[in-house]
Amino acid sequence: MTRKNEQPNPLDARYGAFKILQRVEQGSYADRLIDHYLQHHPDMDPRERGLLTELVYGVLRLRGRVDFALEQFSRQPLQRLETDTLLLLRLGAYQLLELDRIPPHAAVHATVELAHQIGMSRVAGLVNGTLRTLEREHATIVWPTPDNLRDYLKHVCSLPNWLAKELLRQFPNVESQALAEAMTAAAPQTLRTNTLKTDRETLLAALTEAGHSARACHYTDEGIIVEKRAPQPLPGDRDGWYQVQDEASMLIAHLLDPQPGDKILDACAAPGGKTTHIAALTDNQASITALDKYPQRVELINQGAKRIGCQNIEARCWDLTETPDFLVPESFDRILVDAPCSGLGVLRRNPESRWSRRPADIKELVELQRTILNQVAPLLRPGGHLLYSVCTFTAAETDAIVHNFLATHKDFVQEDFRTLLPTVWQELTTDNGSVRTLPHHHDGMDAFFAARFVKAGQTIFK
Repeated sequence: MTRKNEQPNPLDARYGAFKILQRVEQGSYADRLIDHYLQHHPDMDPRERGLLTELVYGVLRLRGRVDFALEQFSRQPLQRLETDTLLLLRLGAYQLLELDRIPPHAAVHATVELAHQIGMSRVAGLVNGTLRTLEREHATIVWPTPDNLRDYLKHVCSLPNWLAKELLRQFPNVESQALAEAMTAAAPQTLRTNTLKTDRETLLAALTEAGHSARACHYTDEGIIVEKRAPQPLPGDRDGWYQVQDEASMLIAHLLDPQPGDKILDACAAPGGKTTHIAALTDNQASITALDKYPQRVELINQGAKRIGCQNIEARCWDLTETPDFLVPESFDRILVDAPCSGLGVLRRNPESRWSRRPADIKELVELQRTILNQVAPLLRPGGHLLYSVCTFTAAETDAIVHNFLATHKDFVQEDFRTLLPTVWQELTTDNGSVRTLPHHHDGMDAFFAARFVKAGQTIFK
């Protein structure tokens, strides 16, 4: 029971973070829950809003590190604790270990008070004792070093065991360490300027005037990194001046190279960031068919297109494990397959995926990726271009997909991006002509992969 006169305060960041983390444990997505919570509590102090977001993403991103520290001082094995008790401990421990701006005594006290407020007074003593011990003795923790790289990836870089093994299998040790360390950091907030309504210089000036610190992205002409937020909202949100989108994701529409007058299929389009970017690059002069499996996500495409000011986009619900017989064969000039994938390249933005993904998921996703490519290949005109992209780095979902597609579709040839891209993008290309971005190499971008194919036949592009 809660103590007398103590009631949960929904405007308190720690309470909000706890409720969101409860839902994440049940399978919900952290970003959607945060957005929903903040929208329903518009009176929350900006500092509390920032702390809530920091706590949710931080606890999920560094859960492995936090749990390693807690295991040193908990009187019970963590796996024997009930979920809500463990969430309280993680919230408190994250503040003690990672947030220097919060005094240790305040972090412990607030977590114990939260236990009382949510009706868990029975574990308040355990929470208080464990966190107090962590506060006093955290300097004595013997953390794994890179000399024992697998344990370092698991307990310092907060990777589940299977993912630590995956990195070590795919990358040299130095690269595995650097990539894992990069994925422990918070993702940058990146905006794509909506060139249908403004330009990057104007948006940068507006951000500066509003007190935000921002700079231009390195690779794309539309990209902006917001390095420090002011209390004021970002300017131009209601007017559709920008789309929140990582720079690696911005690259994808450029790699498709859409042209005015093209008929384009975005096969896995929701939530629509790349779809609207294609429309902007063609100045609304392309005809775009955008497909997604779920009706609610199709609605997101429509909402985003309306906000950005995009035209000539037809969004439709379709599951591409079934043949899209409503689409005419060889009728599209360009096709984008931004395929469902493991999402390991965006763990900073979707940190719950660290703990929800399993190796078996990748095998299922590979089959889905192959199926989608098989379904859309007949829809492309001879001479047309098909771009395959994923926000992950696993070999099975990247190079292996390319090899399989070429082996089973003899009328397609992979294009070599090394001969097609501007000089500034050459460092993003691989030895086989694909594009691969990694956060520890490429200005903090998410990890993406893209390969483009051309269909044999008479070239139809100028």
